[in-house]
Amino acid sequence: MINEIMIDAENRMKSAIKVLEEDLAGIRTGRATPALVEKLTVDYYGMPTPFVQVANISIPDAKTILIRPFESNMIRPMEKSIQASDLGLTPSNDGKAIRLMLPPLTEQRRLDLMKVVNNRLEEARVAIRNIRRDGIKDIKDFEKEKLISEDEQKRGEERLQKLTDQYVAQVDEVGKAKEKEVMEV
Repeated sequence: MINEIMIDAENRMKSAIKVLEEDLAGIRTGRATPALVEKLTVDYYGMPTPFVQVANISIPDAKTILIRPFESNMIRPMEKSIQASDLGLTPSNDGKAIRLMLPPLTEQRRLDLMKVVNNRLEEARVAIRNIRRDGIKDIKDFEKEKLISEDEQKRGEERLQKLTDQYVAQVDEVGKAKEKEVMEV
């Protein structure tokens, strides 16, 4: 029973790390990457649809993102979506494609981005701690129902704490890597 709780908790913690990494990939670091715009959505025949499903996204050089919609009538709505996003980029189009030029990051903008990164890291830590809390609650419920002994409860809680520490450390590693990337000039 405790093993099932541990497996479930570990799977949920892995997915929290994956979500964090995907989230941080969308934070601009001065280098062009498709991840900046892939998750933006556009109204496609009444359905909010990610850019990646309605356009080819390429990186012709280190400071440019090129978005080629599969249908030319999608250019205007895609431009509006980019302008409404928090990317801070101004799209330019030639009737067939949208170009996004990434300006160099100022020191102030880098610091602002680090605040966003730190908020996302803290959200991930909280998510992992919530998973631990749920696991401990399940273990305590098993002990109350006399399905496990008090010793097994203590061991299970200790194992869950070690797992939590391991994943919180992983969040910190991801954060250090992103900080290095953002602060790199």
